[in-house]
Amino acid sequence: HWMAIYTKARQEKAMARQLVKREIPFYLPLVAKDSSSRGRRVRSFAPLFNGYVFLFGNEEERVAALTTNRVSRILPVEDQQQLRQDLMQVYHLIDTDAPLTIERRLMPGRRVRIKAGAMMGMEGTVTSRRGASRLLVAVNFLQQGVSVAIDDYMLEPLD
Repeated sequence: HWMAIYTKARQEKAMARQLVKREIPFYLPLVAKDSSSRGRRVRSFAPLFNGYVFLFGNEEERVAALTTNRVSRILPVEDQQQLRQDLMQVYHLIDTDAPLTIERRLMPGRRVRIKAGAMMGMEGTVTSRRGASRLLVAVNFLQQGVSVAIDDYMLEPLD
């Protein structure tokens, strides 16, 4: 089953490397981040949700994750299906290579589905930022999510 590992500060990728070595299934959503260092463009990959790695395993794998000394705490997930669905949507949104914005402490809004384009079928909430419409895809367990710019004509209401 799914568990949310809250890591020690800035230990998400190191935790993921240790889980790979131990062959423990997990999901760490990463997004590309471009920066400049000494006049050169550098692309790195940063965790989408700071401090979180999602482990999919049993009690034995949970204990193995704890022995990495990178875990602050492990949060149990009550609604397994909802977390799985939320993480799948985040995965597909990252896969589109659209520029994403991290959204924290979600506010309720209108639920919609994308009816055309590369993100067709994805569901989320419409938000407005600086006068532009955005589709917010939430990971409800964390009360966080990501948003992407979207045109209103591509959306259909779910309610």
